[in-house]
Amino acid sequence: VQLVESGGGLVQPGGSLRLSCTASGSILLANMGWFRQAPGKQREWVALVDNRLDTSYADAVKGRFTVSRDNAKNTIYLQMNSLKVEDTAVYYCNARRWYNVWGQGTQVTVSS
Repeated sequence: VQLVESGGGLVQPGGSLRLSCTASGSILLANMGWFRQAPGKQREWVALVDNRLDTSYADAVKGRFTVSRDNAKNTIYLQMNSLKVEDTAVYYCNARRWYNVWGQGTQVTVSS
């Protein structure tokens, strides 16, 4: 499985973006997650949607971000609302089953 993220960009504080991550193969049984890495910081977990469609979020994004998946399209999404400057990072998609695969990342910059 290969993963390709899209949807990043520059947005003002308080704005919204929707990230997409499309897999080259079926993600039906995979647990899918979003992570991010800000400059000079370690990569951190953001959100998870597992293979039962259960979701979980890091405290920093809870109530603002929504993760979802469309297994028919082999795609997951991250809807990001009320964006803050501290959300600026490269966002990575991750797929885990017996494998652990990462996308190349997409840059999100929140700035006025």
